[in-house]
Amino acid sequence: MTRDFFAEHSVTQLAAQTDLWLEAQGRLTEPMVLDAANDRYVPISWENAFALIGERLRSCATPDRAVFYTSGRTSNEAAFLYQWFIREFGTNNLPDCSNLCHEASGVALTEQIGSGKGSVTLDDFEHAEAIFVFGQNPGTNHPRMLGELRAAAKRGCRIVVVNPLRERGLERFAHPQHPSDLLFGTSTPIASMYLQPKIGGDLAFLIGMARHVFERGALDDGFIASHCNGIESFRDQVLATEWTAIEAECGLSRAEIEAAAEVYVRSNASIFCWGMGITQHRRSVATIQMLMNLLLIRGNIGKLGAGPCPVRGHSNVQGDRTMGIYEKPSDVFLDRMAEACGFEPPREHGFDVVASIGAMLRLAKWTCSSRWAAILRRPHPTRR
Repeated sequence: MTRDFFAEHSVTQLAAQTDLWLEAQGRLTEPMVLDAANDRYVPISWENAFALIGERLRSCATPDRAVFYTSGRTSNEAAFLYQWFIREFGTNNLPDCSNLCHEASGVALTEQIGSGKGSVTLDDFEHAEAIFVFGQNPGTNHPRMLGELRAAAKRGCRIVVVNPLRERGLERFAHPQHPSDLLFGTSTPIASMYLQPKIGGDLAFLIGMARHVFERGALDDGFIASHCNGIESFRDQVLATEWTAIEAECGLSRAEIEAAAEVYVRSNASIFCWGMGITQHRRSVATIQMLMNLLLIRGNIGKLGAGPCPVRGHSNVQGDRTMGIYEKPSDVFLDRMAEACGFEPPREHGFDVVASIGAMLRLAKWTCSSRWAAILRRPHPTRR
């Protein structure tokens, strides 16, 4: 999208187009700034763009009147420098794309294992004996992953899909880079088992799986003794949950749940993958922690071919968080930053994406109300 495009189209004209049409026009080739008088975006040099940004930031009544949104497409180095600049500017208003997709994963995993990241690497998919896919549609949203699932299925790995939506790519997959699939129309079966619970029924399903593991006595007692706390209370809660309640909540039969759990019990190395079908629910944190409970009681973390795998959409959402792109930094992180970077970072928590939008709306309403109040205080032109 060069300057010629913006010379042709006014802002009013662009505002009337669909998001699909706008996205299809391409990406900016240089900085642009709004010329409100002419209803056009016009080119601006990098020097002038930086000067304008600096002027606007310096004019803020407080640093907290600015927010700095981050995409997971940034590199670790850029993310670290960005959050350093923002914190030295004086705010923790660091909303990012994770707020809109895997915030629940970060919260649940950090509370449970001390890190918001998944623990698996790509190599683990080559050694897993079972892969469970929850609330995720790789064929639509993560097509690169289908190649790994295809390779796993071909070597005999059991793949269990738990998703209310039935996706063709998780049933069978024809690889576009494999000539035989293209020439002969062949495809590889992916899911060994495809379960469709009620929407939001994943938590009940996982409790049912955990109950089967306990009833089978298939725990990794050594791992639990060395690395886990609270196993007794967890066992009591799970075994106190009746099968009739589990079936009613998740919409699957006891036989279906136990069949999936048996795949898990028979596997010596299991990966649990999940997407936004899990994270975008009121009980998302509890559901993800139940996923982790299942992994922990069988010792499926910290070993080859096993572990949690929250599948993010952008390439470096996890790296951003590690580098400090977070609106609620811990005191430990801020203390180390003060020591390493030579300044005292702000301690008050900042805005995430939703809170940032709310703050902008409140400011807009306040500004509008203040203007109307000023107008109403003016003398009427015909009344003195």
